[in-house]
Order: sequence, then C-alpha cells, then structure tokens
Amino acid sequence: MNDIDPIAGNLEAWDEVAPRHAKHNQQRLLDSFKDPDFTLLVPREIEWLQALGVAGKDVAQICCNNGRELICVQRLGAARCVGFDGSAGFAEQGRELAAAAGADVEFVVGDIHKADAAFNSAFDLATITIGVLSWMPSMPDFFATVARLLKPGGAVYIYEQHPVAEMFKVGEAGDPVEFELSYFEKAPYVETDGLDYYGFERYDAKPATSFMHPISEVITAGIGNGLQVERFEEFPDHISNSWYNLEAAELGVPMSYMMVMRKAA
Repeated sequence: MNDIDPIAGNLEAWDEVAPRHAKHNQQRLLDSFKDPDFTLLVPREIEWLQALGVAGKDVAQICCNNGRELICVQRLGAARCVGFDGSAGFAEQGRELAAAAGADVEFVVGDIHKADAAFNSAFDLATITIGVLSWMPSMPDFFATVARLLKPGGAVYIYEQHPVAEMFKVGEAGDPVEFELSYFEKAPYVETDGLDYYGFERYDAKPATSFMHPISEVITAGIGNGLQVERFEEFPDHISNSWYNLEAAELGVPMSYMMVMRKAA
C-alpha cells in the first residue's frame, strides 16, 4: 500500500483528473442543462426519489463529482441542495452547470469526513451514487459522517455499482468473463495510471486507492450508526464505464443496487 493517507491521496488524484473529464463532458452538459426538461436520472432513480418525497426536502449529495445528478434532483422539486466533493476543480464545474441550469446548488470542497459541524442535522436526504463507497477505507467512519448530516427521520439513498461486479476483470462486450478478486478481498487496490474513465487516457497519476466493501459491510456500518434499512434492490444493469463483457454475457450477476437507510426520528 502507498505511504500517503488513502483519503488524502484519492482527493488529490480526483482533483488531478477534473480537467480531463471537463474536456470530454463539460460543454455537452452545459448545453444540455439549458433545456429545463433535461435530466440524467433514469426512471428507477426518479421513482425511488419521488417515493422518498424529495420535493421540498433539503438534500446533500456525498462526493457529488460535478453536481450533475444533484442538479437533476433539484429539478424534482428539492429545496436546499448542497454537493460535497473533494475536488475544487469538479466543484467549479458544478457551479458552471448549476448556472446554466438556473439551479440554486451549493458546493462544498473537502474531505467529507471533516464536513463542518454547521451541516450537522441539516438534511432530509443524503444521496450517494456510483464510485463513492469503494474510495472509503472505513464504512463505519463514513456512515458516521452521513448520519450526522441527516436530520432525525432523514434518509440516505444509495445507487451504486454492486461489489460482486468488482470480482471480475473489466472488458469490452464479447471479451471473456474472468475472475480477478475475491468478494472478501481486504487488500486495497492502488491505481497510478489515471482516472480518465471517459477518454481512457493513461498518464502518470497520483495514486488512487480503492477498497472492497461487501453489501453486508455497508448495511452493518449503517446500522451501527443508527440507520435502518428501509428498501433494498439489486439489478443486473451496468452503470459504470466498465464490465461491458459481464453485462453482455447475461450471467445473472448483480451489477448495481439501490438502498435506502433511515435515521431514527
């Protein structure tokens, strides 16, 4: 494992890739968000968020990237929306997108574990989407932060890639499906060739460290921080820019999931 603290290292690696992602996406998103009906949320996301009564709710997105999903959540009628992310570059992209969309979205930069106490018990709903959990070394520490941001009775909504998918080597459709990691792998996985999962540019990057977290670990960490599972569903759908081979093979492997956990009222 690299000597640098994995959270600090991941924040540096994430900020480093921000301009590369912008090169591929920013102008297209700026143009798209000028349409008031534009959304990036798929139907099942909209259904789950509406079932949570998102309209009129104060919402935080944990590790929000460029805020594109949070802007779409506000378009469902959410009230105060705050995106937390570790990259100043992505936060600035988010502000540009929010301005194009006419959305009132705040962006806070820094390690989510160190979110200011002013945000304690500030949100009815916290959202977590693909790629967040695998960058967190400790599920209990992470969900302790999520729980403190929620109001009593507030909920956390998760739409993530399934850790089962992490067991397989990535590939294009038609490539063989091969095992790579144990579902219970504990050793961190360090990448040093970059995080450009749009243009797939390889560069001498700052190290980014990922961790395997089985579903049971996620649920147990939530329960340990006063969050009770309210809804959970697994899907065979591919929601990342990887594992096209696994999806095309139609093996019935869970590739994504949604979960709602709620803080006691």
